Amino acid sequence: MKILKYLFIIIVPNILLAQQTWTLQECVNRAIEMNISIKQSKLDYAGSEIEKQGAIGNFLPNINVGSNHSWNIGLNQNITTGLLENVTTQFTSMNLNMNVNIYGGLQNINRLHRANLSILASQYQLEDMTENIALLVANSYLQILFSKESLSVQILQLDITNSELKRINELVNSGVVPKGDLYEIEANLASQEKNLVDAQNAYYLSKISLAQLLLIDDFENFEIANETYDIPISDVMSKTPEEIFNYAVSNKKEIKIFETNLDIAKKDLEISKASLKPTLSAFYSYSSRIGYSDRLVPTDEISYTPIGVVEGTGERVVAPYTKMTTSGPQSFSKQFDLNAGQNFGLSLNIPILNNFSRRSNVNRTKINILRTENSLQQKKLDLENTVNQSFSDANGAYKAYLASKKLIKARELAFEYAKNKFQVGAMNSFDFTQAKQRYELAQSELIRTKYDYIFKLKVLEFYFGVPITVN
Repeated sequence: MKILKYLFIIIVPNILLAQQTWTLQECVNRAIEMNISIKQSKLDYAGSEIEKQGAIGNFLPNINVGSNHSWNIGLNQNITTGLLENVTTQFTSMNLNMNVNIYGGLQNINRLHRANLSILASQYQLEDMTENIALLVANSYLQILFSKESLSVQILQLDITNSELKRINELVNSGVVPKGDLYEIEANLASQEKNLVDAQNAYYLSKISLAQLLLIDDFENFEIANETYDIPISDVMSKTPEEIFNYAVSNKKEIKIFETNLDIAKKDLEISKASLKPTLSAFYSYSSRIGYSDRLVPTDEISYTPIGVVEGTGERVVAPYTKMTTSGPQSFSKQFDLNAGQNFGLSLNIPILNNFSRRSNVNRTKINILRTENSLQQKKLDLENTVNQSFSDANGAYKAYLASKKLIKARELAFEYAKNKFQVGAMNSFDFTQAKQRYELAQSELIRTKYDYIFKLKVLEFYFGVPITVN
C-alpha cells in the first residue's frame, strides 16, 4: 500500500538514522552554548572585568625602573697624562621613579563605580540575549511540533482516502455508483498526495531551521523528542496586562540594561566634572651611576711643588701635595652608594583654560544623560505596548482554539454522516469529497490554532518571568 511507503519514508529514518533526540531544554542549552551573539556578549562581559581591573589600578602608584649602559668611543682626555686621546669609556646609570595621585577630583572612585556598572550592564545584556535565544528556540521547536502533527494528519487522511478508493472500486464494479465517482475520489487522492509532500517539506524545513539555529550540520539525523504536547495550563492568563507589565518593567533585563546605561551616563558626568577640579600628586625618584674608567687615587707619598719666591731673598716657597697614581674603577656597590641621588616633592595642577575642551565634555555628558533617559522612557512604552499586544494575541488565540475545537466536532459528525451515506450509495462522490475536505481543513485549523496559542502564551509568560517549557 502507498500508505506503508509514506510511513516508511517518514517514520523509519526517525528511528534508524537519528543519533539523538533533542528535548526543548537540550535545544536551549545547545543554542546558549553555541550561539555566536551570546559568545560575543560573554567577551563583552570579560572586557568589562578587564576595565574594572584598570579602574582599580588607578588607585595604585605608578612605579617605573630604568637602566642604561653606554660606550663612549672617541677623543677624550686621558686622566693619567691629561692629554686628549682616542679612548673608550663605559658608564651605567639606573633610576627609580614613583608617582602617586593624592587628589584628582574623585575621578578614580567614579571610574571604579562606572566599571562596576559596566560589568552589570554586560551581565544584563548576556542574560537578556540568553532569554531571547531561548524564546526563539521554543518558537522553532513548536514549529516542528506543528509540522509533525500536520504531517500525521495528512498521513491518516491519505489512509482514509485509500480505503475509500478501495470501497468505491467495489461499488463501481457492482454497478451501485457511476464510474465518475471513482474519478472524483482518485482526483482527491492525488490532491492529498500533494498535500502530504507539502507537509513533508514543511516538516523537513522546520527541522533545518532549528538545526541551523543550534549550529548542527547533520539535518537528516536531527530529531526532537517524540512527545505529545497539549494545551498548557498557565496562570498568566488570569493576570491583567498591567500586572504583567509591572513585573516586566521591574524584572526584565532589557529594561535593566537601559537603567544601568543611565547610571553609567550619570557617572560619566561626575567624571567629566572632576576634570575641572585641581589635582595633587606626589613624586619620588632615586638614581645612581657607575663608571668603568681608570681613576687617579692619592698615595702615601708627599711631594712639594714650588708656589713662589720670597721677595728680597729669592728663596723658593713650596707647598706639599699628595702624589696620585692610576687605579682601576671602584666596585659596583660602592659607586652605587656614592653616586646615589633622590628627588621628591608634590605637584599641584589647577585647570584654568583648556580651549573649553573640558567644559564641552561636561556639556556633552549632560546631553547624553537626556538621550539615555529618553531611550529608557521609550523602551518602557514599547514594552507596555508589547505586553498589551501579547496579552491580546494570546487571548484571541485561545478563543480561536476553542472555536476550532467546536468546529472540528461538527465537521467530524458531518463527515461520518456523509461517509455512511456515501458507502450505501446515498451520496455522490463530489458531496462526500467536499465534506471530507471540510473535515481535513478543520483538523489543520485545530492544529494551527493550538500551536499558535501555545507560542503566544509562551511569549506572554516570557514577560512574566515564567521559565520556557512546552509541556
